[in-house]
Amino acid sequence: MDTFREFFRDWFGYSRRERRSTFILLNIIVLIAGIRYFFPIHQMTCTELPLSREWIAADSAATVEAERGTYSSAPTQDPVRRSSARYRILDLNTCDSTSLEALPGIGPVLSARIIKYRKLLGGYASVGQLREVYGLPEETFELISGRLSADSLDVARIRINSAAYSDLGRHPYFQKNEIRAILKYRELSGRITGVEELVNNGVISAETARKIVPYLEFD
Repeated sequence: MDTFREFFRDWFGYSRRERRSTFILLNIIVLIAGIRYFFPIHQMTCTELPLSREWIAADSAATVEAERGTYSSAPTQDPVRRSSARYRILDLNTCDSTSLEALPGIGPVLSARIIKYRKLLGGYASVGQLREVYGLPEETFELISGRLSADSLDVARIRINSAAYSDLGRHPYFQKNEIRAILKYRELSGRITGVEELVNNGVISAETARKIVPYLEFD
């Protein structure tokens, strides 16, 4: 027996500490294998996932709405409408320079030009007229237009049948030759009934008529 033990000790060259460590390691391996054998790992399938009552109710409601064609989610909302809802809408005809400067891309210079042009026009009839403000980039207009409003009922109107040359000349949409033509036509024909009359008789251009019509009053 001693010869047999000496043979294996010499063959493997293990010390007593190494033999003890190897024995403990083998015991751990056998223990783990036994646990895996008697307690196999159970893989949970999708059908076995626990569902709370809230999940089931929410899923059922979404299914019913989808079948009815009424289901909608927040991300599909119009982005312009969402952005407008987050900000206070500014009235172009009543806001001051401080309010305008709070808009993205609008500094003191542009806010002053917007207000100055408002005075020249007699008020903004539409937000699109901001494109006519000198130095206002198109990308800035696209960025702020959804946060602005303008009402054509708030603009100052020109009484075309009684206005003097100076009254007509103050408006940026009238050309000097058109002003002289209006006064001459009014002198010859009397009362002007509408902007179509001025266009049809070549007094003003169709482009001028399109822009100026919110500012004219035919009384």
